[in-house]
Amino acid sequence: MQIFKKTPNIQFLKYKWIALALTLIIVVAGLINILAGKGLKLGVDFGEGTLIRVKFREPVSVSEVRKLLSEVGLGDSVIQEAGKESREFQIRTMEKRTTTQDQEIESHQILADRVIQALQGEADRKELARGLLDLNNIDRSNLTNLLRDLNPDQAENLANNIIDYRTTKGIITGWDELSKEPLNLSPEIVNNLQNRTFLGKLTVLSRETVGPQVGKDLRKKATQAIIWSLIGMLVYIALRFKGVEYGAAAIFTLTQDVLITLSIYSFTSREINLPIIAGLLTIVGFSINDTIVIFDRIRELQRTMRRESLENIMNLSLNLNLSRTLITSGTVFLTVFSLYIFGGQVINDFAFIMLIGTIEGVYSTIFLSCPVVLLWNHYFKKKKLHK
Repeated sequence: MQIFKKTPNIQFLKYKWIALALTLIIVVAGLINILAGKGLKLGVDFGEGTLIRVKFREPVSVSEVRKLLSEVGLGDSVIQEAGKESREFQIRTMEKRTTTQDQEIESHQILADRVIQALQGEADRKELARGLLDLNNIDRSNLTNLLRDLNPDQAENLANNIIDYRTTKGIITGWDELSKEPLNLSPEIVNNLQNRTFLGKLTVLSRETVGPQVGKDLRKKATQAIIWSLIGMLVYIALRFKGVEYGAAAIFTLTQDVLITLSIYSFTSREINLPIIAGLLTIVGFSINDTIVIFDRIRELQRTMRRESLENIMNLSLNLNLSRTLITSGTVFLTVFSLYIFGGQVINDFAFIMLIGTIEGVYSTIFLSCPVVLLWNHYFKKKKLHK
């Protein structure tokens, strides 16, 4: 498959100073925002706290949620509406304590229970006090034990179906849902469940807990992962192409890929978490792949076009690989764009940073990788020859 019938003749290196200036502007603007502005918003993976995602049976407002949390002294929690129906919320709360790591994690788990109890309301607490179980929060094993008294042979299968249905839908809003597709429970089982359980006003979709020491360790390891990946690529490319200029160009390109992606991401007020670090490492691997292909083409052409200048050889290499670059990157872009639109809230941040990184990877490969090699040869190798 070819996008161009004839090899284009675009003088990419003609725009090297514009590209370098644009890169500098974006990186500086991002660093100013990170250091002096809003900064990078650390997710629960890298910070300290408890992150709880809940879904209500009926729509509620952020102010109502905050009022319920204020009653138990947690009014300063970060509350973010996650769905479009005012029923799903993400709540991040924290409570600093100078204790050991195990005690910190335990205190955060207790804190999560306080959040859930505050949001449940008085009616749900009364039902629990009566000994009834909350069908919107019961776990698989307890539901299996409950159904074993009603239908011993099918208890495990019924429990799995109910939990899977609740997970897919988010929350069970009415008893009539149990007798309809896809569950099709018998009236007898539904009646028995009504006598022994109740439908709570909310369900806990997920909860994560990270202590300060864990968050600090994860930040350190995430930084190390990125730095060591860049150093490893520097050594590999320098050895493969027998020239430090290619390794330096690759590291410069990849470093600015990470910095520009983080700079743009910092302006969106999205959280930095472990999937975002995975996205950054993926971007590094994706970007270096195309860069190596172009460097290989430069090396091949240098053997057959010895009288041509390095700049002309680079321009030709970029043009010869332009179709491949656009097809490969376009395929990745369409895939990531589909994840961004249809992938749901959980994967949205990862898909967003991959969107930025895919575009940035193409830009850096075409406009930055070759100019750095050219400038290195011009300034460093010429000085060495003069000496």
